[in-house]
Amino acid sequence: MELKLNISNTIVNTLETIVFFLFVLHTFQIAEAKIHHHTFTIKSKAYTRLCDTKNILTVNGEYPGPALKAYRGDKLVVNVVNNANYNITLHWHGARQIMNPWSDGPEYVTQCPIRPGESYVYRIDLTVEEGTIWWHAHSQWARATIHGAFIVYPKRGSPYPFPKPHHEIPLILGEWWNKKNIMDIPGNASKSGSEPAISDAYTINGQPGYLYPCSKPDTFTITVVPGRRYLLRIISAVMDEELFFAIANHTLTVVGKDGLYLKHFKSNYLMITPGQSIDVLLHANQRSSNYFVAARAYSSPFGAGFDKTTTTAILQYNGVSLNRRNQLVLPYLPPYNRTEASTRFTNQFRSLGSSNHPVKVPVKIDTRLLYAISVNLMNCSDDKPCNGPFGKRFSSSVNNISFVNPSIDILRAYYRRTRGVFQEDFPRNPPKEFNYTGENLPFPTRFGTKVVVLDYNSSVELVLQGTNVLASDNHPIHLHGYSFYVVGSGFGNFDRRKDPLKYNLVDPPEETTVGVPPNGWTAVRFVANNPGVWLLHCHIERHATWGMNAVFIVKDGPTKSSRMVKPPRDLPSC
Repeated sequence: MELKLNISNTIVNTLETIVFFLFVLHTFQIAEAKIHHHTFTIKSKAYTRLCDTKNILTVNGEYPGPALKAYRGDKLVVNVVNNANYNITLHWHGARQIMNPWSDGPEYVTQCPIRPGESYVYRIDLTVEEGTIWWHAHSQWARATIHGAFIVYPKRGSPYPFPKPHHEIPLILGEWWNKKNIMDIPGNASKSGSEPAISDAYTINGQPGYLYPCSKPDTFTITVVPGRRYLLRIISAVMDEELFFAIANHTLTVVGKDGLYLKHFKSNYLMITPGQSIDVLLHANQRSSNYFVAARAYSSPFGAGFDKTTTTAILQYNGVSLNRRNQLVLPYLPPYNRTEASTRFTNQFRSLGSSNHPVKVPVKIDTRLLYAISVNLMNCSDDKPCNGPFGKRFSSSVNNISFVNPSIDILRAYYRRTRGVFQEDFPRNPPKEFNYTGENLPFPTRFGTKVVVLDYNSSVELVLQGTNVLASDNHPIHLHGYSFYVVGSGFGNFDRRKDPLKYNLVDPPEETTVGVPPNGWTAVRFVANNPGVWLLHCHIERHATWGMNAVFIVKDGPTKSSRMVKPPRDLPSC
């Protein structure tokens, strides 16, 4: 069965278009599952203020893009035809892409971008993924509008590890820029050396919501039947801020994260970072009425600018008149800078640890890495203006290296043994040890395209150390090609002697995107058993744009089944 998905010239809020063909194995069986979901499409109408009419990049004329659905163990083949005026790549966020980094997507890391008028076929083999993941552009700032849900159901005949919901509802959190071309934002910031433009509104399924007159008629509405349970698949496609999320008068039961199940726990709010997905059960057990669903920023850096708006949707009990919306009240959301609330929420994550979803934490470690992640200021050069703080330019780094995209992708250069594209001397520890969370720290940074090479099947512990070089932040770090166990986290500098004694090696959460607390550290473990080239980066887009990226090359294993597949014939050229 063939589904056509287009990214094209639609004035409804579409920039040019990408045609997006999806071939899903066993599509007829997916249709038989009869899973209910909601799809939101920006309408063709004149907007005022934040909802101005403008062109944006979309997939098949939809914003957010269409949801992909499959079962654990399925294979998907996605043909992307680029009819836009910009280079494009797509990434399948949370899919491991076992031995197939050619379909992972980050531009100039695993592929050259798909040029306008050209196409590329992505192949996704779902193995351990189960729950909610997502797909998004991984080129420039295109993911601001090119993104969508990717739902992976349990294997056919297998149950959910929680009460089966009556319906599922994807909720994609995003951002809206008023009267700005999103694709120009990083270039304009680079020219000036200042921060990228801040969004004008957050969105839920493409709409700022009821608090904006232009969005009131199109505010996303969740209609529920009293007594029933609903699975909310919440995805943060936000570019630059973590968000607090809540539903007025309702307690949420968290059951999964990043396409992996968790031990269930209840919470009145969520904290979700860019790149993360969280599955929650909503029990419609309150008085029949209308309730606000709301989200707003969690921003930890002192003095940093950020979008202070609140986006809303409406939870409507079946049979309640919409005229009663004027009685709506906002749910409680923690204050913008309440790190204690963020920490309280994330500290509850624990792996499910069932027979069908076992915990396999590496215990014996042979590769230890410490990565200091930093937002920096750099001195001016003659050819670049400096409109950042103190007459300098913004940058960011990992272990003092600000990553630079090469002219051809690292994966192709590694596979073909092309010299001069990257260097294998990325520092495995900060070049100089210091008080990372102190005040007014010097942090000299240099540009480079450097990688760390890992032996196949090595057991890796990576400590991600936040710094206070310019301003401490909660950094959502995403690792392509892998999930990892978050065995420890804390504030201050990581102590190699004391902190490992407090690790959770029994049921630590398994994740693909983890928030490193402001002025703190997070320790993760994984086994390097997926050969290829894999990107590690901050999912706050301005930080990634400034250089907060690193790359792992994992060597092939000794057998045919532990080696990278060959590159596809239609691999885009640079």
